[in-house]
Amino acid sequence: MSSQLPGVFESLGPTLDKFGYAAVIVLVGLEGVGIPLPGQIILITAGMYAGAGHLHVALVMVAGFLAAVVGDNAGYAIGRFGGRELVLRFGRYVFLTDERLAKTERFFEKRGPIVVPLGRFVDGLRQASGIVAGLARMPWRRYLGYNAIGSAVWVAIWVLAGYLAGNHIAALYEYFQPYEKYLLVAAAVLCIAAVIGWALRRRARAAAEC
Repeated sequence: MSSQLPGVFESLGPTLDKFGYAAVIVLVGLEGVGIPLPGQIILITAGMYAGAGHLHVALVMVAGFLAAVVGDNAGYAIGRFGGRELVLRFGRYVFLTDERLAKTERFFEKRGPIVVPLGRFVDGLRQASGIVAGLARMPWRRYLGYNAIGSAVWVAIWVLAGYLAGNHIAALYEYFQPYEKYLLVAAAVLCIAAVIGWALRRRARAAAEC
């Protein structure tokens, strides 16, 4: 099917042809430990494959979600147990520079836990937010909850975008590119609403048990 894909998605077609769901797991998972891989593009491409009947859309979303959560938590563990020195020592090999790390840390200091789910939608934050959460020693269970919500929304949006758009994805992307920031803000608002709703329900249950 790779020869039928439009534009940038064609380059990932052979990888999906050969490895299928494993390609989604590896590319999305490794992105969570700071490696700048095309996790977002592979999800869209896999969604297109699912739309054409070559993959199952539900399995693509499950693979993408598990890979995102496991990869981000591996990044969290690197930051938590390896420390800043280890991150900077090896981060340069995957373009995780001191400047990128510092920028993510500033976002984290200002926005706190909200950066975890929202970071999934921003290049740079997506690759580094787990590591920074570990460096900041954010409680793991708290990180896991926020990260799972952000990962679920992020994976669903991009897989379904590919699944529903099919071979028109390149033309649609070109059309909507001027509005990309607004669309990401809208997705972020939805994500924030989901996180706040979850936190309020959890607090209400805790108060009721007291």
